[in-house]
Amino acid sequence: VVEFKNEIYNAKAITRFLQKLDSVETTKKNKVRIVHVGDSHIQADLFSGKMRSLLQDKFGNAGLGFTFPHNLAGTNGNHYIKYTSTIPFLSQRNTKPNEGKPIGLSGIALYTDNNDFVIELNVRDKSYSFNTIKVVAPIKGNFNLAKTSKNIVIESSKPKVIYHKIKSGEALSIIADKYNCTVSEIKRANNLRSNNIQAGKTLRIPTDEKEPVKITKSEFIPVTIFEDKYSYNYASEKSLDKIYITSNDKTTDFSLNGLLLENNNSGVVYSAIGVNGAKASDYLKYPLFFEQLKAIEADLVVVSLGTNESFDKLETEGFYTQLEEMLLSIRKKNPKVDILLTTPPPSFFQRKYPNTFAASYTKAIVDFAEKNNYAVWDMYKNMGGLYSVNSNAKKGLMSRDKVHYSKQGYELQGELFFAAL
Repeated sequence: VVEFKNEIYNAKAITRFLQKLDSVETTKKNKVRIVHVGDSHIQADLFSGKMRSLLQDKFGNAGLGFTFPHNLAGTNGNHYIKYTSTIPFLSQRNTKPNEGKPIGLSGIALYTDNNDFVIELNVRDKSYSFNTIKVVAPIKGNFNLAKTSKNIVIESSKPKVIYHKIKSGEALSIIADKYNCTVSEIKRANNLRSNNIQAGKTLRIPTDEKEPVKITKSEFIPVTIFEDKYSYNYASEKSLDKIYITSNDKTTDFSLNGLLLENNNSGVVYSAIGVNGAKASDYLKYPLFFEQLKAIEADLVVVSLGTNESFDKLETEGFYTQLEEMLLSIRKKNPKVDILLTTPPPSFFQRKYPNTFAASYTKAIVDFAEKNNYAVWDMYKNMGGLYSVNSNAKKGLMSRDKVHYSKQGYELQGELFFAAL
């Protein structure tokens, strides 16, 4: 019996990445950028979040990396950044049929034709304050960035509101004479159907008089941004924990694919991109994803897929074909990047039947990696294999659906992956 080891298979395939990581550790210079792509196991950023914290504790925190306003798209994301917006946005995930929506790096389109909005980005975890920001979007020049805003007070006027408390014995005609208006106008202003009124009640009195009012409006002071092919960027000498993304009112077609946040330190930047329900075929529907992946300037791409394909009961050969096409698409646009695959974790169908498709995919991924020179981390065996789900659930590692894992379970995956790496 060969004892199972927690290790990266075919680690020589990521030699370039490992050498750069070693260099960062020894010289305390430069950055290593990792992007972890997957499905709901990654969108929650618990597994990848644990990897980020462990790597940054050891090699240095160079920034959060990829971030996206998931809450504005009506879905879940991590807790590091808080996003608020002055308007609602439309959204669509890559799991939907391709209808030409601007889905790129995030795997989720966030878009609007309203040219008057402000998205405020606030860093909740100050360890991820940033010096540089990249805004990744399919259309250039449709956003501005602003560090600060100032309040402008505008003098204006509004109709004067007069209220009259009805006294005993008063009639509408008496009240109308007092305020120089008509009975009909009072009835219309108060939605009265008859002339009957009751002492002690209050009437709104219509008037043409105006009263002064001061309106406070925020004006955002844009910063100078640099545009490249895939993003537009801003660098600040001072560390930032807030920035505003504002509309450019010259255009009416806005879409956002994500932001990249880094600081001026050496170390690791660990980006996580996941979409609930996503499969390799979903990423393949949108070539913009592979184009915009260049914006991350990744040294290593980690791909964690297979769970949703298994619930579609996709034959192993079909999964193999789609995974291969996705990896070739990554390499075509990012020829120098190293790639590391993880196998899917164990799960159950209908909370009681072992997911044998995930077992078959695991073997296919390991065989595929060996033949095509990719590195692999076997999460499936590390989490116990085919019959491990009930025991993992008893340990508090699984969610109730026995497909997803608990926070503790995802963090264990991160710890194991880190140890192997």
